[in-house]
Amino acid sequence: MRVLALDYGSARCGCAVTDPTGTIVTPIDEVLRPGTRKGFSRVLGVVRERGIKRVVVGLPVTLRGTDSAQTAEVRAFAAKLADAVRVPVELYDERYTTAIAAQRGGATSEDSRAAAVLLEDWLTANAARAGEGV
Repeated sequence: MRVLALDYGSARCGCAVTDPTGTIVTPIDEVLRPGTRKGFSRVLGVVRERGIKRVVVGLPVTLRGTDSAQTAEVRAFAAKLADAVRVPVELYDERYTTAIAAQRGGATSEDSRAAAVLLEDWLTANAARAGEGV
């Protein structure tokens, strides 16, 4: 099952996908201004073009696990996305993903590398459910 992870930001949305087996994570091109009509349409295109079966959106919470200033915006984006696609959309704690992505480096954008870290963490946390078509 292909899963898409999104590291939402109003300027850029990092993106990462799994392979069809749901085991290998690859960062892909970020989507610019995902809150705009054009940007949101591009996110929908990624879901459609890549045969995505689940979307995981990074939830920006504080180090204590409480809502941050951007949490409401991300929740609203995820709700809008859930209304627009026919696959499950879920929120997942994205603490430390950007810091880890910065340490790793790479050719893709830091936002998409952060989405890859998020997706790797989500896959690990959901490994027990993977056989059930998470």
